[in-house]
Amino acid sequence: MKETILSTTRAYDGRLLKVDVLDVALASGQRSTREVVQHPGAAVILAQLGDGRFVFVRQYRAAIGRETLEVVAGTLHPGEDPVACAHRELREESGYTARDLERLGTVLPAPGYTTERLHTFFARLNPTQQALATDIDEHVQVEYLTAAQIDAHIADGKIEDAKTLAAWMLYLARQHRDRRLVPGS
Repeated sequence: MKETILSTTRAYDGRLLKVDVLDVALASGQRSTREVVQHPGAAVILAQLGDGRFVFVRQYRAAIGRETLEVVAGTLHPGEDPVACAHRELREESGYTARDLERLGTVLPAPGYTTERLHTFFARLNPTQQALATDIDEHVQVEYLTAAQIDAHIADGKIEDAKTLAAWMLYLARQHRDRRLVPGS
């Protein structure tokens, strides 16, 4: 099932994304093309306060022409470690810092056409919130949700962002796994 890349042509070279067109040889011997969006990857953080509420951000997304409700996330800088990115984005977008940060897993949001990897974390937050330090072109509003509210928002379509859904599912799987490890449960 392996494909051999015969040549690569850069079709677009943007500030964040690059698009390559690959000429490939299929295992059958036939040739085809693949369009691949090169993305630096991102850190995704499901963050929880000591009172049990989770920190979300609401922001406008031009690609879909409306606001979304999402977990904190941000793009990796060149050469940046995903853990460092997670700490940076958490501080910038929510104003909070992590008391501890646990890796939940890596998500490939669309491996059919992009190299993007979402390094997903769960953060227990320190209680003090500082001023947001978002990028100049980024405007976010912090919102607080309980687990029940998150589930309800997913069920009614108010949360539909893929990285948020993946982070929530990875978190719930971890919770389920941890409960199974407790004797008598």
